[in-house]
Amino acid sequence: MRSSTSTAWFSVIFFALGVTQAWSEDLCRIQIVDSDNGWPVPLVELRTTHNERFVSDNAGVIAFDLPELMNVPTWFHVAGHGYSVPKDGFGYRGVRVTPQPGKSITISVDRQLPAKRLGRLTGGGLFAESQKLGEHLDWTEQGILGCDTVQNAVHNGKLYWSWGDTTVPGYPLGRFHMTGATTSLRPISSFKPPIQLRYDYVTNETSVPRDIAKLPGDGPTWLGGYASLPSRDGKDRLVATYSKIEPPLTEYERGLSVWNEDTEHFENVQVLWKRSDGELKPPPSPHGHAVFWIDDAGKRWVLFGDPFPTLKCPATFEDWKNPATWEPLHPQPSVPALGSPERITPHRGAIAWNAFRKKWVTIFTQMKGETSLLGEIWYAESGGPLGPWGNAIKVVTHQNYTFYNPTMHPEFTDLQSSILLFEATYTHTFSRTKTPTSRNDYNQVLYRLDLDQLQRDESNATNDLP
Repeated sequence: MRSSTSTAWFSVIFFALGVTQAWSEDLCRIQIVDSDNGWPVPLVELRTTHNERFVSDNAGVIAFDLPELMNVPTWFHVAGHGYSVPKDGFGYRGVRVTPQPGKSITISVDRQLPAKRLGRLTGGGLFAESQKLGEHLDWTEQGILGCDTVQNAVHNGKLYWSWGDTTVPGYPLGRFHMTGATTSLRPISSFKPPIQLRYDYVTNETSVPRDIAKLPGDGPTWLGGYASLPSRDGKDRLVATYSKIEPPLTEYERGLSVWNEDTEHFENVQVLWKRSDGELKPPPSPHGHAVFWIDDAGKRWVLFGDPFPTLKCPATFEDWKNPATWEPLHPQPSVPALGSPERITPHRGAIAWNAFRKKWVTIFTQMKGETSLLGEIWYAESGGPLGPWGNAIKVVTHQNYTFYNPTMHPEFTDLQSSILLFEATYTHTFSRTKTPTSRNDYNQVLYRLDLDQLQRDESNATNDLP
């Protein structure tokens, strides 16, 4: 026998489903798919001749609702950041279809570069278009609309996440001292869209994600160099390097911080540098992304870099706290492109060991790319984590849009997997674009690179990768 509360709740659900069904009958379902594999393609924009814009959600779906264009042959300009359709005789890239209420239309787009876009990992409305049509109703929102630049570390059997400046619904000023969450080590089960990743956020008393690194000093706190390191007391400690920021984007203090497991907050350990002390730049420090490495002598190190290592220290908590044990490194400033005299200058990125390729691999954003200042992603390889890096290949592009601070997720897949997953921040900042992409701007987007296919493609062109 159900309680009266349960009966009322089920009545609300059935009413909501009825409203959704009635609403969806007035809409036209448009789905964007990859012409190569039929997968849904998120983040593809359709724009009408009177500049109404629609963007596909994580299921590649758009719920079209313009009454003036229902049952009317309609031209859509198609723009997809690496996904497109052929130009017509006048040079326009688009399609002409006739939207109809209650009908479904499929638009195929061609992928131009190797990496496949899997979808957005953060923000609001991941399945908003689908939900208007009564689909993916099991997905619920998590109180975040946007967040900048991710850091990850495997710690105590979980994957720890943190993000920079974070947008929330309640006010234009959001969170500026890092937000955080945990997931399992393999938080997504399928590596093709639609994807959905649910975080266990660190929240306040009203279940809204809260700051996790509100350290002393004016301005935002940014964290880098996330790592979990063993200490002499037998416990692993989650550590990070903090930066205090003042307008416009100037670092004025840098130091070390440690995660307090009880308060779920980072605490200041020591200050490494203050601009007010007269030094204009901070000294080499554990910044960027951390990766572990055992050298030929069997010594275990943690390397810090963004993308290439700029510092190493023995991989213990005590050595991380002791700058006397740190060794600065001097990475190469550019990477030669495969089959070209061009050299690519990295902006930010990460490295990882790849068992499938039996090499170290890197994903990085190009400084001053062809399509945008910070919107193109390159892949390269090396025999060791300290380089030299070579044979760079462009794998992602974003037209007049930024895609910065990428990191990889080797922990998501089996060790020998040929699938390489990486994410970065999709934002109009530092680009010429004046109109941000609704819902998607200032969020993390996940891509997939199939290294076996990449190897076959390059073998056709160069016989074999060196």
